[in-house]
Amino acid sequence: MIRPGDRIGIGVSGGADSVAMLRIFAETRARLGIAVHVLHFHHQLRGSEADEDQRFVEELAREFDFKFETGSADVAGEARLHGWNVEDAARRLRYQFFTSVAATRELSRVAVAHTSNDQAETVLSHILRGTGPTGLAGIYPVAGIIIRPLIEAGRDELRKFLFDLGQPWREDVTNQDTSRTRARIRHQLIPLLLRDYDAAAVARLSRLAGHVREDERFWHALEDQRFHALTSPESTATISVGIADLLSPLQRSGFDPDSEGDTNADAFAKAPPTMALTKRLLRRIYAEIRGSREQLTSRHVESVLDLARKSQSGSRIDLPGVSVERVFDRLCFTGTSLNKGTSRTDRNAGLNIDFEYVVPRPGRTESTSVVVTEIHRRFNLKMVDWPPAQSDTVVGWGALDFDRIRWPLLLRNWRPGDSYRPHGSRRARKLKRLLLNSRVPLRARVGWPVLISEGKVVWVSGYPVAEELTPRPGTQTGLMIGEEEV
Repeated sequence: MIRPGDRIGIGVSGGADSVAMLRIFAETRARLGIAVHVLHFHHQLRGSEADEDQRFVEELAREFDFKFETGSADVAGEARLHGWNVEDAARRLRYQFFTSVAATRELSRVAVAHTSNDQAETVLSHILRGTGPTGLAGIYPVAGIIIRPLIEAGRDELRKFLFDLGQPWREDVTNQDTSRTRARIRHQLIPLLLRDYDAAAVARLSRLAGHVREDERFWHALEDQRFHALTSPESTATISVGIADLLSPLQRSGFDPDSEGDTNADAFAKAPPTMALTKRLLRRIYAEIRGSREQLTSRHVESVLDLARKSQSGSRIDLPGVSVERVFDRLCFTGTSLNKGTSRTDRNAGLNIDFEYVVPRPGRTESTSVVVTEIHRRFNLKMVDWPPAQSDTVVGWGALDFDRIRWPLLLRNWRPGDSYRPHGSRRARKLKRLLLNSRVPLRARVGWPVLISEGKVVWVSGYPVAEELTPRPGTQTGLMIGEEEV
């Protein structure tokens, strides 16, 4: 968690756990070789009591010659504004403060004082909420810049440590409010478990979380590899995945457990062995677009699976902030406005992509580039001797017979009525039909790039060049065309 030379922020509320952490850092900072900043966040919830907490922490930081920094926010107001509960709003704003100070003060880490009791409470609250395996992992000891050095220490152990030092702390009376689920778990459920079931219940729950985190590391690595192998980002807000790949995510990996094991065909079809990975991929895609997995429920995941298994092309569903549309044999996930009044027409307004660029004629030793900002792509054109040297033959580059091109060329999006005769085809083909047959999603189709010479389509991205401009025996100079994302 910590290395010599680090600048560590420690979040101190004034409660026993965080004060114990401050005293531990006071005793070990010289040996660890670190600088310590005390961070205190004022939630503006408890009036003068919260003001006293801040003064107490500031004096404690001064006593041990720690740098001190405080922040505050109207937690109750933010909770009302965003529809959060107060506890969730307090946590969000507190961590935003920690992250902001870490950036401005160049802190390596920010330590918070979660204990094994907090871990047990978290696991129990997740179980009662109906969590899957991911929720059983509880609180992670390291999460980004946040570290939890006391996660294996018990709350009673830390209080004894403070008693032995004669070190006072502040008590937050709201922690006793058993109208809140977390407080009831702390003051009613856990004491019951310890008294009537197992005196080591807290330690066992913490150990369970540790075992699950080990499994989660494996799952995350597998999920990450399969996500990058199977999905196609079409823009910053759209990701697509093949339905066959989604439902059998290991089929092309060399290991396919779906093909072995269960002999009950009906049960097997409903829940193949890789379904756990399929659901994780769905949550990962959602998180990539939304920034987190919050608001995505198991019911949402099942609705996406139904869309993949049972629907026809063009069917769609709406998740919180993300729409999912079936486009032939793929699912396309696209970020949407959370405004429930947004109509489908409004959501599709960005699909009217129209562009037109004149392409300069490249020089003999130079290439020409055209950046099309509307579709975030760069098109590169260069002259090469024909037939080209091996170094010039690059996958993804089309080639025209340079001497038969009529300049200027025009690079634009395809339009209704466009047609051309691809090399190897006996007749002209409508571009609309080509794109539909290739199952190109609508979002990509509307801005599909083509090159025009003398009013005729001579090149279409991803397809053979026009038959009349295909290099032939006797061609001396080729015009190679490549494209890349920008």
